[in-house]
Amino acid sequence: MVFKKGSGWKACYDSQTGQYYGEYGGIQEYHLYEITKAIFDRLDKKMRESEAGSIMQEGRHLYMSVNDRSGPPYTVVFDDDYETLCPWADVVKSGPVCPDALTDAAVELFAFEQNNRDKRQEKREQKNKE
Repeated sequence: MVFKKGSGWKACYDSQTGQYYGEYGGIQEYHLYEITKAIFDRLDKKMRESEAGSIMQEGRHLYMSVNDRSGPPYTVVFDDDYETLCPWADVVKSGPVCPDALTDAAVELFAFEQNNRDKRQEKREQKNKE
């Protein structure tokens, strides 16, 4: 595995799978993404968390945890395989996990989650077959 790290963020190239991933945030807000090589290449260790995070947001959201003052803490799991895909990640967990139906609705509703639509639809189809 090849890593890039900056203040408040980390990215990884997994040479065994050929995939790229990135994480940023901390206790109040944490995000984990599947990213592309192009996104990985744009990340620089001198970047602040906000800069790296805005670049990583172009990828596919895998996991999100929020514990801020705007409401109770919650967690959203966009891809159930996030722990297998990113065993190196320092995943922050806070609050209950949103139900799949609510996550599916958010993915369909919000344009910034469009990278998750195909994967979530595949998951629903797989569940329906079982």
